[in-house]
This record gives sequence, C-alpha cells and structure tokens, in this order.
Amino acid sequence: MPGSNRPRPYTRGFRPRVVEEPYRVNERITSPQVRVVGENIKVDVYPIQVAIKLAQDQGLDLVEISPNADPPVCKVIDYSKFKYEQKKKQKEIKSNAQKTVVKEIRFGPNTDEHDFNFKVKHAVNFLKEGAKVKSYVHFAGRSIVYKERGEILLLKFAQSLEEVGKVEQMPKLEGKRMYMMIAPKPGGSSKK
Repeated sequence: MPGSNRPRPYTRGFRPRVVEEPYRVNERITSPQVRVVGENIKVDVYPIQVAIKLAQDQGLDLVEISPNADPPVCKVIDYSKFKYEQKKKQKEIKSNAQKTVVKEIRFGPNTDEHDFNFKVKHAVNFLKEGAKVKSYVHFAGRSIVYKERGEILLLKFAQSLEEVGKVEQMPKLEGKRMYMMIAPKPGGSSKK
C-alpha cells in the first residue's frame, strides 16, 4: 500500500517447513486392505475402513509399519508414544556409536630432535586416550623439494609410536602437506 507506515514483513525466500511423517497413520494409509496386528486384536487382513474403526474403538491409531508387505502391515498403537519410542531408540543408537577424536601434530621438514621428541610424547598421550593422530609435514615455499625428508620424518614418527599405535595410512603427499594417520592399538587406550 503506498503511503503506509507499517513495515512489510520479510517474506523473500520464505517457505514454510513441511515436516513429513515417516509412517502413514489412519486416513493417510492408501492401501484398500491391510494386515492388522496389535494388542487385543485378532491378526488378520481387514479392509482399511474396518481397521481404522478397530483402532479408534480402542482410542488408538492405525500405523503402517511395513508398507512394502503384501498386504501392508499396520499396528494398532498410540502414535505419539510410538514416535517417542522410535526417537529414543535413535538417540540410544547415536550415543552408543563411538565418537572418534582426531588430534593433529604438525612438523616442518627440518624439525630438530628436541621438537620431534616433544611431539612424540604428546602423540603417545593422545593414543593412550584413544584418539587417532594425524601427523603431517607442512612444506612452505620451496621446501617441497625436501619431500623425502618429510617422508623419513613421518616414518620415524610412526616407528617411535609402534608400542601404542599402528599406522592406518602411510605417508601421502597432498598439495603442500604430507600426512599419515596413526590409530591407537586395541586395548592400549585408557579411557575413563
């Protein structure tokens, strides 16, 4: 409206978020006949309207749990409780998955003995904690001509860590970096 002092709401690029349900429930089930399972229900094939009525009589929902079966399998349950249980299961699976920590240790092609030993000591601690170690030699400027030195340095580093770790990936040159991955040996970590 011309002359209006009211600010226009920002709507450019706005699309309402559509949350798609992972399971079809009640009237959203498209199959004309379904196999119904659940507590206090005779397992059998029912027309969809009869199956929905069975669920509603118990104050529950008809949820399609196996859409690819012939006929599709539906369960008479409380859908919100079912969703909560599924979410809880997913969370538990996620929390049980082991989270891998990767620590990086950087070398120069001309790293001296004291720095090398200091970095080995840190790597030993990381591996004992159960973390992987990504060690790399960074070649700045023209130092890339010393890539053999970098490889020798990384192999020496791996040899120093033989007791607590095993080489997961041998030295490999990518751009101006040569890197190597070392994983903790099984049973060698002392995680709390």
